Amino acid sequence: MGGIGVVINPRSRQNQGDPRAAVRLARTLGDHGVVRTARTREDLARIAEDFRKLSIDVLGISGGDGTNHVTITGFLDVYEDEPLPPIAFLRGGTMNTVANAIGVPRGRPDGLLAGLIARYTDRGQDPLRWVERHVMRIGSHYGFIFGTGCVHGFIAEYNRSEERSARWAAKVLARASAAVILKTDTQVAARWEGRVHFDDGSAFPDRDYLAVAAGTVDQIGLGFRPFYRYDERPESFHMLGIHTSALGFVRKLGDVWRARPMGEAHTFEKIARNAVLEARSGVVRYVCDGDVHEHAGPLTVRIGPRVKLLVEHKPGHRPTLRRAPHDVCNLRGDVPAPARVADDPR
Repeated sequence: MGGIGVVINPRSRQNQGDPRAAVRLARTLGDHGVVRTARTREDLARIAEDFRKLSIDVLGISGGDGTNHVTITGFLDVYEDEPLPPIAFLRGGTMNTVANAIGVPRGRPDGLLAGLIARYTDRGQDPLRWVERHVMRIGSHYGFIFGTGCVHGFIAEYNRSEERSARWAAKVLARASAAVILKTDTQVAARWEGRVHFDDGSAFPDRDYLAVAAGTVDQIGLGFRPFYRYDERPESFHMLGIHTSALGFVRKLGDVWRARPMGEAHTFEKIARNAVLEARSGVVRYVCDGDVHEHAGPLTVRIGPRVKLLVEHKPGHRPTLRRAPHDVCNLRGDVPAPARVADDPR
């Protein structure tokens, strides 16, 4: 059958406030595919089985970072060794860090879907384009961004509010930075204690860290780019062991924003394929693409499959070029895209 298969998460913050979102997406899609609502992981497994049997050409996901990683995890579990179709992030959540990192234009899910359909049905002059990124396998989850310590603390503080927006995220960061400067307590500065060892025999030493974090995209949120070496080596991720003080990190936020190294006095860095985190407490509390998790015992983070992520959903949209688009491809057979198309815009 082919076509576009769209998964919508009705529990995402944006979709919760828009009960007709699924109906509007279905009307937009028309006879170009099918929209399915996933309320549970069991729903998601059934949808993945159906979409695989239908041999869909594109997998659209309406939700934020959390919805994206849960959907990708569910589909990888079903597809197993079979490659996933190109994935279109249609936003629909409050955190869209990965979509921002790869250059998906801003907009409502139905508007992005309309642009996707226009490009999908025009296979000639302006075909769909994607970038390829690896996901990391973090325990039993797949995602693009991983973090412990202050990353977990930030999301925990962010989740305390019903607002859940980029504005609220910026407020959380500003308040935490002020607390650090004024030397008052904030859970955002919570540290992680333990060690990290890699399959080549190297390690981050056993000590306390502000965070251990990794990514296969450069951004971690709000435009900050700590994982600037994410594509330095094939089939690898960029991992940081940030061991500086909270104040030292606040002073380095400008470098993180500009994708510059914080320096050995502040952080350890590793380009890795496999890492094992061992917490002194025996429990690793971490974030995967904006969702909080807890893992008892050593936690393995390893490089996962490479997936195709669509970068243009609106006709005429051209992200600003930041680096050579060596991995931008199109739906006509992995032909390199013109140099005017970026794979890592801001």
